[in-house]
Amino acid sequence: MKLDYVSPLPPVRSGIADYSTDLLPHLAALADVRLIRLPDLPVAPEIERAWPMAAAEEVGAGGRLPLYQMGNNRYHAGVLELAMRLPGVLTLHDVVLHHLLLDVTLGLETPESFWEYKDRLTRDHGWIGEAAALAKRWNAWGNAPIFELPAHRRLLRRQRGVLVHSEWAAAFLAEEDLGVRVRAVPMGVPLPPEADEAAGLALRARFGLPANDPVLGAFGFQTPIKRTESAVRALAAPGLERAHLLIVGQAAPVMDLEGEARRAGVAERVHIMGFVSFEDFAAAIAASDLCLNLRYPTAGETSASLLRVLAAGRPGVVSDYAQFADLPREIAPRVPLGDEEPEALAALLRELLADPARLRAMGRAAREHVRVRHDPARAAREVVEACEQWAELPPPGDDPGSQPDVPAPSSLAWGRLSGEMEVTGADAPWPEGERRRLGIRLRNTGFARWLAGERGPGGVAVVVKLFVDGEDLL
Repeated sequence: MKLDYVSPLPPVRSGIADYSTDLLPHLAALADVRLIRLPDLPVAPEIERAWPMAAAEEVGAGGRLPLYQMGNNRYHAGVLELAMRLPGVLTLHDVVLHHLLLDVTLGLETPESFWEYKDRLTRDHGWIGEAAALAKRWNAWGNAPIFELPAHRRLLRRQRGVLVHSEWAAAFLAEEDLGVRVRAVPMGVPLPPEADEAAGLALRARFGLPANDPVLGAFGFQTPIKRTESAVRALAAPGLERAHLLIVGQAAPVMDLEGEARRAGVAERVHIMGFVSFEDFAAAIAASDLCLNLRYPTAGETSASLLRVLAAGRPGVVSDYAQFADLPREIAPRVPLGDEEPEALAALLRELLADPARLRAMGRAAREHVRVRHDPARAAREVVEACEQWAELPPPGDDPGSQPDVPAPSSLAWGRLSGEMEVTGADAPWPEGERRRLGIRLRNTGFARWLAGERGPGGVAVVVKLFVDGEDLL
């Protein structure tokens, strides 16, 4: 089996780059693997020395099957371009790719960028995509369309098959009924040494955390959907007065975690490390008694940072939502979303932190789960099996029958209402004083359904006027 491996690679700061590097040796034991150099992305010298590489223009040459690693950020623009042109097997790390679409269209800020965004979203989601795109034209930047419109239909239909990392993601794609071949394979995570307690204590000392107080850890790139602000506010709940929160990872510009900590009155117990080395990342896990990986809404990604935490022997608290359903509750208890979240999170943290023996048992079970379920050698075998099975099969493609099956909009949501009107009985001559009964037939020739005017918002009302010499006789 000859594979062209198409992925961002270190030193790119991406979890997918790290995942790709971890999986490479295990793939190479089963297949002839060649790395593809993506335009505008650097590759670490040690990777260039260790692996055969080729330019993007050579993908698929010599009968090699492209194996794409697709994520939801600008680092994957080159992967997207190649995967749209050359069918292969695509690993979909994020079910939703709308953020990437924004990056490669509106993010370019060119005169054509809006129209490219609208066209792509319309091809993937029909009139709903067009309506959502038009809202962006007027600077309406709500999150709902970004997470509800995955913007992946054409890309996936151009692949020979699609790999995902959770059964939930596979079910999500099956429900969309895209006509693509989908298989859930485990995310390979090398089993690290068990958490080094001495390193954890040393890191606590560096950041002024008491050696015996409970510590919560929040890991990975910090964005509003990670719910880290909920964790900050939870520290103010009764019974958690001694708990500290260690935040490890770069924060998005919109985040104000320090301000949130001050407003909650817990600033002295919130410690923000930012982006750190692998050594400090491991030490921060060791310094934590329990880790948090809340998420809502979600792009459907399997969290590599959470799996690394579990692999080191620390349990994690997750949201009761989407892909987290794949994790056993024994190692990753769940917090409900919505109005219940703050109180439920605080109550769960009080319960778990009060029982260190239970936390240690959960940590051992978490490490065993990753060892068995996420063994990189097992993951590589399942990837290669799928590639061998799909290598010669045609992609579904973009035939007319593959357009999104979206019900027509109604006049409640659609503004362009086209129609024809036919009037009978008004033919000349019309003697003065003659009374006539006129017939009016109105026909909907447009895209949208017309709702009845008397049935509430969105209804179409027809007003009849009779003009003679500029005067409305009715």
